[in-house]
Amino acid sequence: MAGLKSVTRKWVGIKSGSFLAFSLLLACLSFLSVSIAQNVTFFRIGTGATSGTYFPIGTLIGSTITGPPGSRPCEDGGSCGVPGLIAAAQTTRGSVSNIKGVLNGSLETGLAQSDIVYAAYNGEGAFKGNKDARENLRVIANLYPENVHLIVRNGAGISSIADLKGKRISIDLPGSGTRENAKAILAAYGISKNDYTPVKANSDKAVSLLNDGKLDAFFFVAGYPAAAVAELASSGLIDLLPISGEEAGHVIRDHEFFSLSNIPEGTYEGISEVSTLAVSTHWIVSAKMEEELVYAITRSLWHPRNRMLLDSGHVKGKLIRLETALKGVGDLLHPGARKFYLEVRDGQE
Repeated sequence: MAGLKSVTRKWVGIKSGSFLAFSLLLACLSFLSVSIAQNVTFFRIGTGATSGTYFPIGTLIGSTITGPPGSRPCEDGGSCGVPGLIAAAQTTRGSVSNIKGVLNGSLETGLAQSDIVYAAYNGEGAFKGNKDARENLRVIANLYPENVHLIVRNGAGISSIADLKGKRISIDLPGSGTRENAKAILAAYGISKNDYTPVKANSDKAVSLLNDGKLDAFFFVAGYPAAAVAELASSGLIDLLPISGEEAGHVIRDHEFFSLSNIPEGTYEGISEVSTLAVSTHWIVSAKMEEELVYAITRSLWHPRNRMLLDSGHVKGKLIRLETALKGVGDLLHPGARKFYLEVRDGQE
């Protein structure tokens, strides 16, 4: 199985001079007999910074597909994940890094912005000339929309995007979808990389720098509410700039995966409704992963008993719906996932 690590734990050759110790050991072996006899598959989910949305959503997805060895059957109230699968969210730089990780086998799966997935598949942007993604990058499901947050420090003299000129700005790190989005947006507003002082920082570091007065603004693409933004807003340190008008229209025209959106009033303390742009989040996997495993993972995600986990685990979890799972996916759908969705469709006819 490509990129997967299976571990079988086995007790061997234990000697003891103590009858009590040996008895205790036998008791432990009896208790663990189910789990140690079963292969365990470790499944890494590439996400993003801990202050963003990808990490908690990746953790949430991991909980729906994990099937710990020895757990009770799903129908008896136990795990409804894939038996023997242990899934865990892994922090990364974001979309570009996750796609590269899935393609090179350092990640089993990951989350990525739909526009970055599209660019990778077509050998564009950060993946210019790279043909590997067209052959090996696939999608399990479309998950939820994520909004562009353009965060500005109060007192920095920034009331419009034009005011970003001459300021200290982070567009995130290489390897993030946020960085690619920010470059497209700034270009639409006529702002080049020579018009501002670039600061290399992911969302975690950007929060710290802005708190210390060492950063004036930063871009952050995430499903709202994002922890990094909420922390700053609750301290009264920031505002969000709107991304709208003719320039936003140009971004949508030139980059088809963008759409108009808004961040509702009250999402962040003290910040009114903000017009902005949005993309979608795709759950990606390698085309090399076995069809039956991807089928089982997809089936676990959408198991009715896991609906409660998705709805209660995160605000964006409520938007992870079977009805929108194929939105914008097209030819990128993995055969294992397609098998599940066809079964659902046939069962509804």
